[in-house]
Amino acid sequence: MEHDVIIAGGGLAGTSLALALSQNGLSTLLVDPAAPETLAANDFDGRSYALSLGSCNLLKMLGLWRDLAPDAQPILDIRISDGRLGEGPSPLTLHFDHTEIEEGPMGHMVEDRHLRPALIAAGTGIDRVQATVVSERPDAGGITVTLSDGTTQRARLLVGCDGKRSAIARRAGIRRTGWEYGQSALVAAIAHEHPNNGVAHQFFMPEGPLAILPLKGNRSSIVWSERRDRAEALTRLDDEAYLALLRPRFGDFLGEISLAGKRFTYPLSLSIANRFYADRVALVGDAAHAMHPIAGQGLNAGLKDVATLAEVLIHAARRGEEIGSTDVLARYHQWRSFDVAALALATDSFNKLFSNDNPLLRAARTAGLGLVSKMAGLRRGFIREAAGLTGDRPLLLQGRPL
Repeated sequence: MEHDVIIAGGGLAGTSLALALSQNGLSTLLVDPAAPETLAANDFDGRSYALSLGSCNLLKMLGLWRDLAPDAQPILDIRISDGRLGEGPSPLTLHFDHTEIEEGPMGHMVEDRHLRPALIAAGTGIDRVQATVVSERPDAGGITVTLSDGTTQRARLLVGCDGKRSAIARRAGIRRTGWEYGQSALVAAIAHEHPNNGVAHQFFMPEGPLAILPLKGNRSSIVWSERRDRAEALTRLDDEAYLALLRPRFGDFLGEISLAGKRFTYPLSLSIANRFYADRVALVGDAAHAMHPIAGQGLNAGLKDVATLAEVLIHAARRGEEIGSTDVLARYHQWRSFDVAALALATDSFNKLFSNDNPLLRAARTAGLGLVSKMAGLRRGFIREAAGLTGDRPLLLQGRPL
């Protein structure tokens, strides 16, 4: 057996999983078509991630957080409001303050140009092939994988980290459930006059939510959801015209704004694999689930997959079990499937509830925001959920070794 685990996809989730497994005694092969130096480029393109406290714990256990922390912006407050374009937010705003929990900031904003190179650098000792997986053949003893360079590799388990259109999931016969939202997310980094003070804003409008997430310095990351046809039109605009349409939505509370990086557009959909495993195959990250970014939990859900699968495999290996067996992989699916389904239901329901201008729903959600803001226990529960501190958490998300 050449490797214990082959991971198809060397992105954030795939590389994190390779580190977690290799640091705990399982030999790993990363397969990705991009060269490591390309993935590790640290030019600022505006992409950033809202990492929950649990995800930050995982990065600490992988040995990355000490170097990432100086460039990470703590999320100290979250403010959620409803409103219409040109009218500003409603007077009833839901406010989550990090001082309501004992563990510290609810999470941190980390730029892609810092996180990705740190992961690639930490994984320099892991076997890596610049290729894609084109086919796989499981059998009783393991799985044989054919790569695009014509070579074959063999392992006990193949993990698909190859995105929501996962070819590995498709070839394994794993069906998906989901639908299109008819929305796209416009993502960019914004420079502004005034400091953001570590406050994240989620402003709900009929066309879709606008998230303003704090970065280091006088900068913020935006995730601006719009109807797909309108988003396509916005993408074609030059920077000044783009900003002219953003300003009425963004508001003037941070002063004058300007673009501080590239602009990206992503179509939004819900897509969940009906099973997270098949014969000698497991799915992680977007290959297992992709959902609306309304709660900012996309990468956090993927890192929770990483922590869960790593714990299941490593503990099984220490007990002398076959890590690629369906019995072992079923534990991973059972541990993650309910949590993923609950998160998908929550994000889907919030998007449908808030992305409309129905007067009855507007009144109900405004009243709901006001009610939650007055209930300290319920508010604290939401804060702990956002920080990744609830439920049956894997050890790495608790900041504990495997």
